[in-house]
Amino acid sequence: MASNTELKSDAIFDLMKHFFETDEGKKVVQKVNLVYQFNIAPKKIGFDEVAYTVDLKKGEVKKGAVEGKVDATFSFKDEDFVKLSTGKLNPQIAFMRGAIKIKGSLSAAQKFTPDIFPKPSKM
Repeated sequence: MASNTELKSDAIFDLMKHFFETDEGKKVVQKVNLVYQFNIAPKKIGFDEVAYTVDLKKGEVKKGAVEGKVDATFSFKDEDFVKLSTGKLNPQIAFMRGAIKIKGSLSAAQKFTPDIFPKPSKM
């Protein structure tokens, strides 16, 4: 599916994995309770994408496509995902500009908010 491109997003998914193990992170998991797939492209959406599963039912984050039911799938360019996760890009504006592609349930997609990211203090 993808080449061995180093994605900056990798580090963010790592931070998310650790965040969901904290008390604050567990609250987010309980609140959202959905399964997301993120397709991160090095340069252009649809090309050389790397899939990540963010399971906010179990509080798990892993590289690879979702096994089973996915509530919503998001496609991003690597740099846009980084900007979004650090609060430098508003998800609604990104969507309107075409910087995010969404498949699946729109109501599930709307539960994807900056709360699911650890606070930028450690990023």
